[in-house]
Amino acid sequence: MNRVNAFRHFAEFDGPIQSQQHIKPLHDYVTSRLVLEGGFHPDQLVPHPPLRVIQTHGENRIVFDPSRATVAEATILGGLKTKNVDIVVVKDGIGPVLAVSCKGMTGAIRNLTNRLEETIGECTNIHISYPALVFGYLFVMRANRLGHGVASTDVAIDDQSRPVEAIVRFHYALSAMTDRAGIRNDLSRYEAVAMAMIEMHPQRIGELMETYPPDGSPVNFKQFFQMLYRRYDERYVVSAPQLAKSTRRLEWSLESPVFEAEEYSDLDYDPRLVE
Repeated sequence: MNRVNAFRHFAEFDGPIQSQQHIKPLHDYVTSRLVLEGGFHPDQLVPHPPLRVIQTHGENRIVFDPSRATVAEATILGGLKTKNVDIVVVKDGIGPVLAVSCKGMTGAIRNLTNRLEETIGECTNIHISYPALVFGYLFVMRANRLGHGVASTDVAIDDQSRPVEAIVRFHYALSAMTDRAGIRNDLSRYEAVAMAMIEMHPQRIGELMETYPPDGSPVNFKQFFQMLYRRYDERYVVSAPQLAKSTRRLEWSLESPVFEAEEYSDLDYDPRLVE
């Protein structure tokens, strides 16, 4: 259960994208990471990851349990209309506190402008009803290269290994839509945005393109999850100490059986463990 597996499935999928099957493994990756690294209880996530918590001697142990996994999205009452959101963390007595929208594009670079309109609308709609909700936008796209049997309309990387102009413009637009710090800030901005370009070369398929977005970019994938956790802690733990008992993120026992499960033997992030 690592990002390479999810990204490789996205890169190799050749079925109809309307089914959303090309991006479902990414949902699995994100939900599991929010639990193991983020410290959110799996019962608070929609969809539910294949994980279960057992309390033993005051410690929380995580168990791999495929029977607990679900695929249904959460329906959130937005300010303009109800909206199905890919991944949502819901706290009893508080409501939705964190959400991640996962979008993928396999080609048709010309449609990126339409994606921007959808992205801004989704964010604004949700933040109108839940201004404190920490909202992340994870956009993955194939780094289709010129000269590899790719249609000209699907080319994202030119023959000099540089992103085409449409990708550069899209990156610039996303960079202006991230890092919403306060609940009174622009409702159309996300707390965190990541743009992940997935390698399509047969020898590197499924790997994250390291050169773009560049290090230091506000939408670099490497910082996406930490930005979500930072904003969540600021709003629901530090700023609300009376709620901290129920909002503080959990820590997992090193003896948790999940770390012996084959499905979680090659994590690409550090789980949140009891020191």
